[in-house]
Amino acid sequence: MWRWNGSERPPFAEPPGPGQESVWDYPRPPRIEVDSRLVVVQAGETVLAETTAARRILETASPPTFYIPPADVRVERLQHAPGASRCEWKGTAAYWSLRNGGPEARPVAWSYPEPFDDFADIQDHFAFYPGRVVCTVDGERVSTQPGGFYGGWITGELVGPFKGDLGSGAW
Repeated sequence: MWRWNGSERPPFAEPPGPGQESVWDYPRPPRIEVDSRLVVVQAGETVLAETTAARRILETASPPTFYIPPADVRVERLQHAPGASRCEWKGTAAYWSLRNGGPEARPVAWSYPEPFDDFADIQDHFAFYPGRVVCTVDGERVSTQPGGFYGGWITGELVGPFKGDLGSGAW
């Protein structure tokens, strides 16, 4: 089903400018990169996470997803949320909502308690939805990936178009 796998850009891909990355150059299957920039996640005035040891997962057509080590997350501010989903590359995800948000609170984060071997480096790390909490990378506020399902972080260094846009289901 996937024609595009990072080996070439499709004709509709935006060309990256100086200092930019095209999500169409990211691989499929995805890869993990260490990112030492300051990543901060907040709910209102409460800092939920702060790290310079994030992992970015790069996958064709998607903005990177940032995963934060559990030691850098205020886990006491989160609670398990109902539901799970399965990624063909990473395994089964568990969901997290803000503590005291009630049983019906929307998840703000997810994690992989038992990821597949190739993604063991993100075991128990937290990924946050930038449309539900405020996420920044080196002070730049992150935009959310279109579509509501994916959790990619869009920064000024990226060009698309991005998976999740209308009509992108077959990318």
